[in-house]
Amino acid sequence: MQQKAGEDQEGGQRAVQSVEVGGRLLLALADSGAPLPLKDLAARADLSPSRAHPYLVSFQRLGLVEQDAASGRYALGPAAMQIGLACLHQFDPLTAATPVAEELARSSGHAVALAVWGNFGPTIVRLFESRQPLHVLLRVGTVMSVLGTATGRAFAGALPAERLERAVAISHGVETGAPAAAPRGWRKELEAVVDEVRRHGLARAIGRPIPGVNAFSGAALDHEGEPAVVITVLDHEDRLKGDWSGEGARAVREATHAITRRLGGKAPVARR
Repeated sequence: MQQKAGEDQEGGQRAVQSVEVGGRLLLALADSGAPLPLKDLAARADLSPSRAHPYLVSFQRLGLVEQDAASGRYALGPAAMQIGLACLHQFDPLTAATPVAEELARSSGHAVALAVWGNFGPTIVRLFESRQPLHVLLRVGTVMSVLGTATGRAFAGALPAERLERAVAISHGVETGAPAAAPRGWRKELEAVVDEVRRHGLARAIGRPIPGVNAFSGAALDHEGEPAVVITVLDHEDRLKGDWSGEGARAVREATHAITRRLGGKAPVARR
């Protein structure tokens, strides 16, 4: 069969190149966070202004793009907003995170867990086993310590202290057998955790709470900047090294950013 002009065949599926080219302009506007003049917008989409302009005219007619009459700058239009909102309503954080977690477990061989913030704090909702045996008491429904685990620390780095206090109190009570109350000095420990998470973009637990087991966790943010889900990699210290620049840490960063992008969020830039 003869291929029509402007169409591309890749992986057995026919694609329309002009749609992909125009899509680069929409993605550039979405990434910019502010209206752009034609020259800057075209450059971000790797197009000349003369080539970009006809696409923008069509997008304006569809309501996907609007142009400010005074400044001439382009921004996403109301139709783009409707599409974005529809996507957010249809998209569940676990739907976004699960394939990323599955691939991370497959490619790394480490155990991978997904957690959400539940009534009692960080709660495991998905678990993918490691390639080699790993003897840890972790299952779906397990509530993790806020300050004593990488999963909890990742949430702590992204949530206000007021939302953390009850979970800290509950986990402290479980660990000590005492009535649920936040331990003395917990806010000072929290400050150190938050600083570490913001410096590295991840949380880490080396040999705690399980001796000989290391873990890295990252909080994936939704479109409102809230931690929608935390992804954790854990394995024996011989297989998962604890350094911030190691393979395991890099893999968790990449997975966290991938989930954040799928949720329409923006990953915070780690301080160095």
